[in-house]
Amino acid sequence: MIPWTRRSFLVKTPALSVATPALGIALSAARGAGETGKPALLGGPKIRPEKFPSWPVSGDLEEHSLIETLRSGRWYRGNGQQTKKFEKAYRKLTGARHCLATASGTSALYVSLNALGIEPGDEVIVPPYTFIATVNVVLRQYALPVFVDTDLNTFQINAKKLEAAISPRTKAIMPVHLGGSVCDLDTILAVGSKHSIPVIEDACQAHLAEWRGRKVGTYGKAGCFSFQASKNLPSGEGGAILTDDEDFYERCYTFHNNGSGLEPPSHSFAYSGTGDNRRMVEMEAALLLQQMTRLEAQSKRRTANALYLTSLLKEIPGVIPARMYDGCTRNAYHLYMFRYQKAKFGDLPRATFLKALAAEGIPASRGYSPLNKEPFLQAALESRAYRRLFPEDVLRNWNERNKCPANDQLCNEAVWFTQNMFLGTKSDMDQIAEAIRKIEKHAGELKAV
Repeated sequence: MIPWTRRSFLVKTPALSVATPALGIALSAARGAGETGKPALLGGPKIRPEKFPSWPVSGDLEEHSLIETLRSGRWYRGNGQQTKKFEKAYRKLTGARHCLATASGTSALYVSLNALGIEPGDEVIVPPYTFIATVNVVLRQYALPVFVDTDLNTFQINAKKLEAAISPRTKAIMPVHLGGSVCDLDTILAVGSKHSIPVIEDACQAHLAEWRGRKVGTYGKAGCFSFQASKNLPSGEGGAILTDDEDFYERCYTFHNNGSGLEPPSHSFAYSGTGDNRRMVEMEAALLLQQMTRLEAQSKRRTANALYLTSLLKEIPGVIPARMYDGCTRNAYHLYMFRYQKAKFGDLPRATFLKALAAEGIPASRGYSPLNKEPFLQAALESRAYRRLFPEDVLRNWNERNKCPANDQLCNEAVWFTQNMFLGTKSDMDQIAEAIRKIEKHAGELKAV
């Protein structure tokens, strides 16, 4: 298999292609053979026998940092220095005034809602296309999640439909920068400001992403990040809250520290409020400080490969890469997302398309299911707690109010590639596109599988 496309070869060496037309014809023939050969699912050779880069990436830096922290005997933030060092470094990286490290991205969201004073009976606006944690933290407050439909082209919350979802009970808007791209912050922040509703950015998948040249997570009342093992900045678990609001930061700190605030010291057993234990441990912070040394270079490589893959996939009918809003000046590419339109592939079911990709050595996922239709939500609304907190008509009309038809379509069409697949070379992207073209060419035969 030739590791570059005929197109990329000719772009890089136009003089050679003119001087040696026979070579150009040979390349074209070889490329065509690779694209039209029998799919691996039907017994042909797979396009990619080797695996994509593994994740997470670590080395001597992480090992030395962990051993040093282990030997120090200072394993929690109350007597250690690693968490404080990480908070300072992440503040500098993002430009935020305050950073609070937490036990997870879910914890960051949970602490933020508590610091905002979200109470039973309130409503919080969320997208239907997101990880379950975005909704779980709302339910843990015994608040009502209100879903705003997805923008089919970007996979993000449709900010144009946001205002219609607001009610007198709405106390927060929690958009998600899904996959590392950025939602329409201009519109979302304007709606929040108009109605005096705070915005909590769920940036758990969006490390280094930018809106109009400024890091996400620094626009709303708070920005929440995850450092779970799959994330672009990983430490196994862990999270962070960014904010420029000092009072809000202090409330977050107090809540995440079992109600013990910045002053007096936490070991004095003096409390300034209720809370929970959502602290990051020193080992995670030690890992993050070293992982941050890799983050920029990894991010640039993901971006270059993702943009190149988009240029290839745009030429394949029925494959529609997720579009970015004009204000998104940097995409973190935690996920590479596109829509698969089976009608352009001879009605080949998405499940078979994914199976055929996997057989070629290209792992892919179908992505999220419609979160607004999950049975656990209906069970929550029918619980004693929710029946006590909300008027009967609010609960009765919830399903009608939370219909998301665009999201339903997206959940039937979405395909994801994970971020580690973009840490290789351009030839890896050529293989992905080649596999899809091969499946397109043999879609009729694959339908019988």
